[in-house]
Amino acid sequence: MTDAPPRPGLLPSRRFLLRAGAAAAALPFGLGVSGSRAWGPGPSQPFDPGPLCRPAAADGAATGPLKPIKLAWNATAICTAAAPLAKERGIFAAHGLDVEFVNFGGSTEALLEAIATGKADAGIGMALRWLKPLEQGFDVKITAGLHGGCLRLLGAKAAGITEVAALKGKTIAISDHASPAKNFFGLLLAKAGIDPENGVEWRPYPADLLNLAVEKGEAQALADADPRTWIWRKDERFAEVATNLSGEYADRTCCVVAVRGSLIRGDRAAAAALTRAVLEAGHRVHENPEDAARIFSGYGGKGSIEDLAAMLKSQHHGDRPVGTDLKRQLVLYGDELKQVNVLKRTTDTAKFAERVYADVLS
Repeated sequence: MTDAPPRPGLLPSRRFLLRAGAAAAALPFGLGVSGSRAWGPGPSQPFDPGPLCRPAAADGAATGPLKPIKLAWNATAICTAAAPLAKERGIFAAHGLDVEFVNFGGSTEALLEAIATGKADAGIGMALRWLKPLEQGFDVKITAGLHGGCLRLLGAKAAGITEVAALKGKTIAISDHASPAKNFFGLLLAKAGIDPENGVEWRPYPADLLNLAVEKGEAQALADADPRTWIWRKDERFAEVATNLSGEYADRTCCVVAVRGSLIRGDRAAAAALTRAVLEAGHRVHENPEDAARIFSGYGGKGSIEDLAAMLKSQHHGDRPVGTDLKRQLVLYGDELKQVNVLKRTTDTAKFAERVYADVLS
């Protein structure tokens, strides 16, 4: 009998998990040359879950009672498909967790406050939306990156918006002034020599109407996230100007996993199990995006299964940084957000990254 890794859609056996855990016990999670990254893009490799918080039974479910965990996520965001996949494919249960979803569509500050005060135990969200509130001192710690990509900047071809430089003096439709799309594409504008505050106008609209604002000529471009932007980019009137995988950002994480600070201090094993489960689910999304798309669709995700799977393939779900690699990326984001006046100029980004990141995996 061999200890082959589980096929997509099947739970890992006790023997496979125990052998993987024993092998990983001597090394930090995901250790390669740098010791800082989970399995990245490239040839398919089996996912190493590392030491689990409790042994798994022969059928793949953990023995003993499951630990109740409340996980906040946005059920309309395709890039968080790892969460429902982990629930539906038994990955949370295999890691000893009984996860209850909290579908959160409110402000990021309210979400982080909910996590910090125990109304939720953890959450999945976009780094560029979370870093500013985390600068204000919420007791919430980032434990892993989940994937790269999912933000898109679309321009009106009729207005000649096919590159970032053409946006000078133009209006960009956004969902709100704290949106990660505004924060990210503001960085690209600054790198192109355009003042992101005074060189363009950012005009908020209801998220589902951003494309109509461009079609009516009230804006010449829009910036938002999948699944909406993926669907709109199929309209021949739009040109995809840039994404958050463009250029130097090709290996930068987009969404992150964050855990309540008091949970990490009081039950580090549960925080580690949750983080590992989400990372393992992210690997499954990378390996089998069609299955992930079907599951996400069942939670109300917009778009056809084919479109949702294509979105997931375009996002780097095989790239899930942890450790020193993730902290490096947080520093880079911090430095860039200072340049566009999102973070305070006085913030020491190296200390900031150390404060907001928690290593629960090694």
